[in-house]
Amino acid sequence: MGAPMAGDREHGALSVPVLKARDLVREFRGFRAVDGVDLDVAEGGVHALVGPNGAGKTTLFNLLTGFLKPTAGSVRLGEQELAGRSPEAITRLGVARSFQITSLFAELTPHQHVELALASRTGLGWRFWRSDRALARFAGRAGELLEQVGLSGHGGVPAGSLSYGSKRALELALALALDPKVLLLDEPTAGMGVEDVERTIELIRKIRAGRTVILVEHNMNVVASLAERVTVLQHGKVLIEGPYAEIRHDSRVITAYLGDPHAAR
Repeated sequence: MGAPMAGDREHGALSVPVLKARDLVREFRGFRAVDGVDLDVAEGGVHALVGPNGAGKTTLFNLLTGFLKPTAGSVRLGEQELAGRSPEAITRLGVARSFQITSLFAELTPHQHVELALASRTGLGWRFWRSDRALARFAGRAGELLEQVGLSGHGGVPAGSLSYGSKRALELALALALDPKVLLLDEPTAGMGVEDVERTIELIRKIRAGRTVILVEHNMNVVASLAERVTVLQHGKVLIEGPYAEIRHDSRVITAYLGDPHAAR
């Protein structure tokens, strides 16, 4: 693996947790998709959640961001309890996420998408959003965010015409428009070719300044390049947590990935 391992750095390893979960449980008709998870996410770091399919990663993401309510347990952002709050309320407190499945409006331009995301922070609703005059106040910031994610040359084209990698970059811009303290990225490189993966790694390195990033990611090269800490989930439980350099050869991790030693490298 050519990329340096982020886990080799000390940054974030001993920081005070900005986001933490305790004894987090989510049941679906008696099945525990998340089963007693404890999680500490250090402020200013990149923390990866990994594990085989069905391990509970996406369910945990949904619990952290309010898209699911826990059956039991606690999620705290600093001193603020998040469990039971709506996704909108959690976003206002400073936790934002991108989604694995793109959910863009094909006819709107990237610039319009970002303006709408910026306007959503005002809490004035869709009537306000539909006003061109009102949206104009966000034009400058929208342009800055598009430049930050490498889309400054595509701000005026329909979003539906963007390449897959550019659509994922736009999703990052939408999340950044919410100015989060904690940014959660769900499979940011899913479906990408090698070049787009490398561009996305560099983009995440750039946008992480001043914020905490949590990512779900199957590509372990991406995890090695970005994450200081890694939590491995299996059957809804935490299997192991630590720097990538420590967990990648752990026999429990190798077994969790169906016995394939290459999956945990």
